[in-house]
Amino acid sequence: MERKPIVAIVGRPNVGKSTFVNRLVGKRQSIVDDLPGVTRDRIYFDVEWQNKQFTVIDTGGIVPGDDDDIMLSIYDQAKIACDEADKIIFVVDGIDGVTPVDEDIANILRQSDKPIFLAVNKVDSHNQITMISDFYSLAVGEPIAISALHGSGGVGDLLDEITQDFKVDTDVVEEFAIKLAIVGRPNAGKSSIVNALLGEKRVIVSDVSGTTRDSIDSRFNYNDQEYVIIDTAGIRKKAKVDYGIEKFAVDRAISSIRECDVALLVIDATEAINGISDQDKKIASIITEAGKGMVIAINKWDLIEDKKSNTVNKFEKKLENEIPFLSYIPKIYISAVTHQRLNNIFTRVNEVYQEYVKRVSTGLLNKVVNEAYALNPPQTIKNRRLKIMYSTQAATEPPTFVLFVNDEKLLKDHYKRYLENKLREAFGFIGTPVRISLRQRSDKK
Repeated sequence: MERKPIVAIVGRPNVGKSTFVNRLVGKRQSIVDDLPGVTRDRIYFDVEWQNKQFTVIDTGGIVPGDDDDIMLSIYDQAKIACDEADKIIFVVDGIDGVTPVDEDIANILRQSDKPIFLAVNKVDSHNQITMISDFYSLAVGEPIAISALHGSGGVGDLLDEITQDFKVDTDVVEEFAIKLAIVGRPNAGKSSIVNALLGEKRVIVSDVSGTTRDSIDSRFNYNDQEYVIIDTAGIRKKAKVDYGIEKFAVDRAISSIRECDVALLVIDATEAINGISDQDKKIASIITEAGKGMVIAINKWDLIEDKKSNTVNKFEKKLENEIPFLSYIPKIYISAVTHQRLNNIFTRVNEVYQEYVKRVSTGLLNKVVNEAYALNPPQTIKNRRLKIMYSTQAATEPPTFVLFVNDEKLLKDHYKRYLENKLREAFGFIGTPVRISLRQRSDKK
């Protein structure tokens, strides 16, 4: 499959890069705020213009020479994006005019030997067109006036120029990919895992809580299987989430869970060894309620001292006692730093995905349900007993079953759990929720 052209969007902080990306994508994807450095990692989006498809990379604001660790990482991310890209959109602020930082960035971009398109943003009216003339001094091409916020000005002209040599995609076939969301509390090691899996500094890693503010997609191929890896912001308790940027980041993380196929719940072994946090349990519940497959990754296992042959077994029992509703979820013990068992992630995720999309035959399903019923009939309630007349699988992702019964009210939660366990015994469904719903049908003849 031919790779889509890649266009990187770069510029200093707060010139409107993410607003421009949201305009291209057609929805609020990147976090937009007037705080410099909000977009910290490089984030990939698919865009279509005049039947031409390409990938846009949104980058953090470049501040050349800044010695702050995070800002240096943003600069590195933007530089990597430029190296990856086929073309570059250099966004500047038409209201501020040419700044020394713009000049420094222009000098860096000219060394890339990539086609550069200069977008002068925040030109919201024809009266402001004269503001763009100063930007010729950057010597990176003819300035094009745009308004990312309102979509006016030369946005269309800019896209026409950028895509003029792109192919019209009449028969683009996307390669099937398993969508894997990396989720967990802040500082559990999610971004370190992503970087280790991809083999590059793909996501900024820092010990500052909340470094990853957006959900970041990366495509990755392992053993001929394509994956879309989504690194998400750490999910903290609501009481500890500041309104604004962080709240939107957490909302995006939760949204990423709803959009994925399988979620990798990353738990910090150094903290979990003394007990699973309520927040980890809450995140697990969010994944389960969303009906997604799950693998639990116990990260930083290399930091657990005095490990013995039964340390894992003891930890497994602790997990089972504290989160018994996740007994069907596979657990792996890894280290993002030493790369211990990292490849097991893809093995387990692929196994869980196969269970997530599994479909069983109606005949075999009814045989299992009928045998379970005969082995342990439900109790009578007010002289009435639940009857299961027929069972069928209604859907996958997750496996969903419909039982046709005489009276829905006669199925109690404990018996529903019993039936779910019997389905798991018979068919596996490792790592995936199982849904059971009822349809009432009269048992009178």
